[in-house]
Amino acid sequence: MHQITDRLFVGNIYDSAQPPAQISALLLVAEEYQLEAPSWLIAGRIPFKDFGEADPNVLADAVGWVERHIADHRVMVCCRAGMGRSVSVAMAYLCCVEGMAYADVLKLVLAQRPGALPLPKLESGIEQVRLLRQHA
Repeated sequence: MHQITDRLFVGNIYDSAQPPAQISALLLVAEEYQLEAPSWLIAGRIPFKDFGEADPNVLADAVGWVERHIADHRVMVCCRAGMGRSVSVAMAYLCCVEGMAYADVLKLVLAQRPGALPLPKLESGIEQVRLLRQHA
């Protein structure tokens, strides 16, 4: 598990199976896995394909999920390795909700999660999510 901000974390599939006590909301974004969360944990699943471009509508759903829970919880976004899809959702949240610039978010994430590999064309996907959110 890697802490991106004080309330936002990314993790892998093993972290999702046994989340640390400080995490109270978990979003699984790995298409190939199901989530069997403990009863004390707020859990969601919004599936993304590994190594593929993120569908802007699905990315917007994931950003919204994080946004709904992060004020009252420490949120962990998980995928298989905790390097691609989870990082991409965290980055999209920081850009679309917190208003951070993509370049600043990328620098932050790479510092906090060494080896991070955002999904292809993520920056343009985030721009599409911003537009979707403006028209919602």
